[in-house]
Amino acid sequence: MSPENKSLMMRANRLLGAGLVEHNLVKIEDLEKANERLLEIIATNQPRQATVLGVLAYELKVIREEDVLQHLVETEGLGLVDLRGYEPPDDTKKGLDMDACWATWSVPFDQEEDFTFIASAYYLSPAVRTFWEKRFGGPLLWFGTTLEGIAEHLDRIGSPTSSKAPFPIPGAAASAPVAPVSQTTPPIPVPQAPPAPVARSA
Repeated sequence: MSPENKSLMMRANRLLGAGLVEHNLVKIEDLEKANERLLEIIATNQPRQATVLGVLAYELKVIREEDVLQHLVETEGLGLVDLRGYEPPDDTKKGLDMDACWATWSVPFDQEEDFTFIASAYYLSPAVRTFWEKRFGGPLLWFGTTLEGIAEHLDRIGSPTSSKAPFPIPGAAASAPVAPVSQTTPPIPVPQAPPAPVARSA
């Protein structure tokens, strides 16, 4: 991972943790423990395991990913997607910065006219939103998804990273309230929470 993407990974995790505390999803003392563990993981050069959300959810067990997703639906108006089996268009995959996807736990997966669709497990991190807003000129449509969902999708579209899933928990992806997608149609948001365009200034 390049120094630039490593710095992005650090900012993404730091601001996600702050966002989780701000939205009362985790306690500050639990975040402090998770940050200590995160630094240990980063020191071993395992960018795939370097996720503060993964540490909080699967090592410390003080939060569930489905609770974060539910929060995104209820407070941010995001749709949720399950990218398993979804093959993104070639134009979307072309030139995709895989390391940036791992650093932000987010991936652009489709485009419709001027809108770029991005699935993210790190939407609550302002650093993540800012990075992708600068990367694409047009408006973005954000969707929530799980760490496992992002990892599986990146593996399938050609990530050179190890195939080991981050903090693998049996049935973790299935337990999250995400909408299934087919291999031929774009992921569909959950009915009760249609996505709204997110067009923030860079």
